[in-house]
Amino acid sequence: MPLQNRVDPFGAIHAVPTRGLFTGNRGIIHDPETKALLKKRWASPAWITCVCQFRDWRRVPMGRNRPGGKAGWTELFFLDEVTALAAGHRPCFFCRRERAIDFVARFGKAFGIAEPRAPMVDKRLHRERMASGGRPPAVTLPELDGFPDGVMVADGSRAYTLRAGKARGWSFTGYTEPVAFDCLADRPLCLLTPATTIAVLRQGFAPVWHPSADT
Repeated sequence: MPLQNRVDPFGAIHAVPTRGLFTGNRGIIHDPETKALLKKRWASPAWITCVCQFRDWRRVPMGRNRPGGKAGWTELFFLDEVTALAAGHRPCFFCRRERAIDFVARFGKAFGIAEPRAPMVDKRLHRERMASGGRPPAVTLPELDGFPDGVMVADGSRAYTLRAGKARGWSFTGYTEPVAFDCLADRPLCLLTPATTIAVLRQGFAPVWHPSADT
């Protein structure tokens, strides 16, 4: 049975066999004995996105990865960085330092903060992301043209990413063929990507896409 460690754009965590391009965490939220999630879905407001391979390190997912046999951070997995951003995660300062510095710098530029810091980003994201209690705002069809590539919206339980003036349906294995925004007409749409992250995307932050988005 697959572990419950795959994150969708809504920020919910599922048990599916595929892993995706990135890992990440929200702190320690699993029981290493059962390799099952605890009731809580985060242990810290710092939700980060990490690379799946770093140096020669090896981890046992949902295992005991801290010294002394203690549970380490809970490994979560994302289709791509676009998905992770929609779920409310940001780049890790340890394994993705350059990307994290870039993200926070663009955050500072977006909000006129001379010396931006990661905790400032985390505080805002924790209020906005759906999985930590934020309410995704409604969005109209004409507004879609004004969003940067990489923003994700939802029609009920169905998520779409926006790219090059088209919408692509999201799944755990990849994106569907692009369709015109008109195909989403007469549907109640809401924004999944947090407002803070959208502001960073507007400043030119370029997320990593799953290869299926290029087909």
